[in-house]
Amino acid sequence: MPRTKKAEHINAVAIPEVKKVEIRRLEVDDYWGLSNSMKEAYKNWHGALWSKDDIRRLISLFPDGQIVVLVNNKVVGIALSIIVNYDDFGDDHTYKEITGNYTFNTHNPEGDVLYGIEVFIHPDYRGLRLARRLYDARKELCEKLNLKSIVFGGRIPSYATYSGTLNPRQYIEKVKIKEIYDPVLSFQLSNEFHVIKLLNNYMPGDEESKEHATLMEWNNVLYLQKSKYLNGRKSNVRIGLIQWQMRSFKTFDMLCEQIEFFIDSVAGYKSDFILFPELFNAPLMSEFNNQTQAEAIRSLTYYTELLRDKFINYAITYNINIITGSMPLLRKGQLYNVGYLCRRDGSIERYTKIHVTPNEVNAWGIVGGSKLKVYDTDAGKIGILVCYDVEFPELARLLALQGMEILFVPFLTDTQNAFTRVKCCAQSRAIENECFVAIAGCVGNLPKVHNMDIQYAQSAVFTPADFAFPTNAIKTEATPNTEAVLIADLELDLLKKMRMHGSVHNLLDRRNDVYELRQLKPNGRLDVLREHAEKGGYVFSVINPEILNGDSIGGIKKQ
Repeated sequence: MPRTKKAEHINAVAIPEVKKVEIRRLEVDDYWGLSNSMKEAYKNWHGALWSKDDIRRLISLFPDGQIVVLVNNKVVGIALSIIVNYDDFGDDHTYKEITGNYTFNTHNPEGDVLYGIEVFIHPDYRGLRLARRLYDARKELCEKLNLKSIVFGGRIPSYATYSGTLNPRQYIEKVKIKEIYDPVLSFQLSNEFHVIKLLNNYMPGDEESKEHATLMEWNNVLYLQKSKYLNGRKSNVRIGLIQWQMRSFKTFDMLCEQIEFFIDSVAGYKSDFILFPELFNAPLMSEFNNQTQAEAIRSLTYYTELLRDKFINYAITYNINIITGSMPLLRKGQLYNVGYLCRRDGSIERYTKIHVTPNEVNAWGIVGGSKLKVYDTDAGKIGILVCYDVEFPELARLLALQGMEILFVPFLTDTQNAFTRVKCCAQSRAIENECFVAIAGCVGNLPKVHNMDIQYAQSAVFTPADFAFPTNAIKTEATPNTEAVLIADLELDLLKKMRMHGSVHNLLDRRNDVYELRQLKPNGRLDVLREHAEKGGYVFSVINPEILNGDSIGGIKKQ
């Protein structure tokens, strides 16, 4: 029996005319054809070959793991696998140990790793990329069964040629950088497998590899650890965006009635999230028109906590996670633009707009917040940036590095120019951070509310730009400047696949040796000041313990 796997390589012989290629489960009746191809593939092999009883046992233990490729109805190659609980063996094992002394009693349907025990292709059919098809079939099986990875011990058959001048580790490194071609290892590396470690005495009698092997692994990026809880993480997420029509509301209850209408509608489609726009409650300022703009927005804060409590109740009642857009909040004498994530389990988080526009400062005196975080939910990891914040790429990148999958952006823009800034920046954030971005804004006008005269919006959901997504990277978008509800389904597993196997890797390919991006901790600005002060021969000290928006005020003096 061959205790090995061989990858295909291009032969000088003419490849037979191919009329049909088929990949399917291996059957016991395939053994005659399998045996003929195996003898051709292992002409230089001095060990035992696979017997019919071996094949029958493997098929009875794990039929899905035994795969055959046929060309013109002729068996020309196979891939054999078992499932193991990898912790039972660890990285230091031999082929004999992993297969239970060739009995395959180590196969464990409850295990976490698909272990490859054989791959071969008939020499006359190498060059047709058939081994790649077998590897792809294994990957699909690994994903289907929710296994952590594919692992196997791979031969390095060309090592004997270089063993006089290179040790095995040096040889592997040169194969990695393509200075040396190894028909097995080079193929495996090109198929997204990576070397875990070097195995010694893996397969006694393998003279070509000098009894060495590389422990290879392919990680299943879709793997979900089995949850102890009833409700695990969702991979398909439905979101609803509210393109809110600004209109006059005579009372707070009338506003809540409109809010509940939209929540009821979106929840009726079994949505996981609903997103409201920035400052959608501005119509309530009409009762404060006798005040200055700065006074009126502060008076509007009276309703913020009342709305928050309403949203908490709606999230539980309608079983939906609510991103409440934003509303003004007065805290310790400072005016902020805040919103709430109201989870359907009753928990709540507050987020704050970090960058405020010149108009928000001049007309209302709003100040920016400083907290930035990714929120865990039952439907993925999300980030929330309010309007102007999405125009600063550093924020979204920091969230992406923390695992964000969906970025929600409530916004409020008055002109098409302002909207274009938000739209284009939001779409850029989706592409560069390989995530979904959902934006929702207000439309219409409020002639009786100061500083809130007109609004323009086109709510949308943006995607990365790769084959699995729309060619224009827009999942869906609303009719411009018309009240609407936008519903979209997002497949989070597509993000995992693209981040590892996409056409480009915007997150993985960052040059951390050239630049870095850091999120400052609370009072982090003081640490930066202290660092720069000490470099310049100055002493940094806190001269005022007053806390403003989470930051102490410090001073610098010459030593």
